[in-house]
Formats: sequence, structure tokens, C-alpha cells
Amino acid sequence: MCGLAGILDLTGGGGVDAGLVRRMTTALAHRGPDGDGFYFADGVGLGHRRLAIIDPVGGDQPMFNEDGSVVIVFNGCIYNHVELHRELVALGHVFRSRCDTEVILHAWESWGADCLLRFNGFFSLALWDNNRRQLFLARDRLGKKPLHYAVTAAGQFVFSSELTSFTHLPELRRRMSATAIDDYFAFGYIPDPQTIFEDILHLPAAHFLLLERGKRNVQPRRYWQVPTTTQPIGETEAIAGLTTRLTDAVGARLIADVPLGAFLSGGVDSSAVVALAAGQHSGPLDTFTIGFKGDEDETPFAAMVAERYRTAQHSDTAEIDYIDAARMVAKIFGEPFGDSSAVPTWHVSALARRTAPWRSPATAATRCSAAIAATAGTP
Repeated sequence: MCGLAGILDLTGGGGVDAGLVRRMTTALAHRGPDGDGFYFADGVGLGHRRLAIIDPVGGDQPMFNEDGSVVIVFNGCIYNHVELHRELVALGHVFRSRCDTEVILHAWESWGADCLLRFNGFFSLALWDNNRRQLFLARDRLGKKPLHYAVTAAGQFVFSSELTSFTHLPELRRRMSATAIDDYFAFGYIPDPQTIFEDILHLPAAHFLLLERGKRNVQPRRYWQVPTTTQPIGETEAIAGLTTRLTDAVGARLIADVPLGAFLSGGVDSSAVVALAAGQHSGPLDTFTIGFKGDEDETPFAAMVAERYRTAQHSDTAEIDYIDAARMVAKIFGEPFGDSSAVPTWHVSALARRTAPWRSPATAATRCSAAIAATAGTP
């Protein structure tokens, strides 16, 4: 995962505090240990922390188009970037990298906000078009990648991948929302667009924002919704269709220029992912399992799956201190989150970090989770 943050002055006459953008971005350093980058212009500032997955050498951000008039910071992966690259080259665009980030830049130039309809992937992004004087922010169809925003009393639009960045804005109230608290106790999480704070919002899944300097119109727009039409099919066709879609989805997540692995609990979901990944991965697939004492220990089931598909299995056991776990979850998510699966996900990420045979052990867990372990639901 990567992290992005930034500020746009909506008044049309103010500037941007570069030091503030840097502090907001530094708060995201754990999301992107491979480097940072910044862009500052009149009334706009963008910051990025990078976790290099595709084109580690040529994919640094912020990234620019050919003449430098469009700049982007991006978190996520566009799985069909190779196909889009070919289409955009045919339209006359010139590429300087193999990175999916650059595909977004040129897609915006050709199709504007409609480029979102062409992306197959998960993402949050912020793109500044200096010619149009517009800031374009968007989030993927199912909201896999987070993007929070707020507007200060002074007319500054601020955004970040995590709520932690907003602690560097003392003028922004961080008063807890009574509605969000009620929703948390009802659902175990806080539904979009709310956050735990009254004045900070979460850009909803499948929505984008198009902002201009001098205009305070901050209104998210939906670009996609789940299809509601259905077509009855038989069991054989359903099985074949599901197998094809799962195989394609897992295969797309194996595209990377760094080593990849998978989290394996031994349950239905992770076992299916590992089975399909092992058949498409060159060489043994690294898998990671964390076990807990008691009747709910799944490590024997994970070991059976690992043996069957000949993975390079890494396994360990842990004990849960639920008080510490609650603090850990609150720190990671920045607000209350009641899904207990976050705790074993954290422990298995720590296992991957300790044992994964990557060139850079410090980034092992996030590189693993950035691949096919995305089914775990981590932001």
C-alpha cells in the first residue's frame, strides 16, 4: 500500500503550507517505506509515500504527464494497465515508465472523469490538472483504498489516506460524531461517508470529487453502482463462471515486480486463493499462517492446504491480549473498528515481516498484503 495527502486552497487567493503537507505525508510513512515525493504549485500541495510494487525504478511519485501540466499521487493497483497502455499509445500518448500510475495520467487526459469506468483495480488517487485548475480525487468501486477529506474554516481542502494526518491541523475540530458512535455500536464499523469525527469525511466507494480553486463546491459524485439486473443460470454454468472469474482475479494480483505471498488461514476463502495462485505462480508460493491456542486454531488446516499445493509455508502461533489488540486496531484504523479479523491479520502481517525472504525485510508484510492477501480487507 501507499499513502497520499495534500491541500487545495479553495478561496483562490491563499497559499499552501508546504511544511504542513510534509508533516501530513510523514504521518503515512508506514504505508510507503520505499520513498516519498512532493509537488507544490500556486494553491495546491501533494504528498506521497510509496510502496514499490510495479516498476520500482520508474514509478516514483508524484508522477507527471509529458509536459508537466498534470500530476498525480496514487495508492492502489490498476490490473488492466497493460491493455490501457496499448490503447493510450495508439491515441498518441508517450509513456516514460511501465507503471500503472502513468496510465491514469494519460487516461485522464483522454477521457476525463470517465477514465474511472475503464479501470479494473483498487485505488485512491489525487490528480492536479494545472491547465484546467482542477483537483480530481477518486476512490475505487468497492472502496478498497481509503481517502478522507475535510474543509477548514479558512477554505483549505485537506485530504489523506489516514485520519492520523489530520492531527497536524490544529484549526480543524476533531469532535466525535454522535451519529458515528451510534452507527459503530450498530454495525461494528462507521459507514461512509462518516468518520468518527464530525468535520472529517470519507470519500465513499465509487465516488469522485472534482474541485476548482475559488469554488467551495465539495460534492462527491457517484460514477458506478452494483448492477441490480439478474439472469438465471444453471449450476454447471455458475460453477464454471465463478471458477473463471476467481482465476482471473487472482492472476491479476500476481502481476508485480517484487516477490509476492499470500496469507493462509486454512479457511475457504484463503485456501481457494492459494490454490488458484499456486497454479499460476512461477515457483513455490510463499504462504503465511498465524495460529492461536484453543479450539479455533486453524494452523492444521492451513498446513494441509500448504502441503497439497506445495507452498513455502511460514507458520507461527500467538497469544492475544485483547486490551493491547484494541489499542493496536484503533491506532491502525484511526477510529473504532469492530471486526475481530483485524487482530489475526495484524499478527500474520508481523509474521510475514519477520520471515519473508524479500530483499527488504522491513517491507515484507505490506508487500505480501499488497498482492493476493488483499482479500483480508486491510486498508
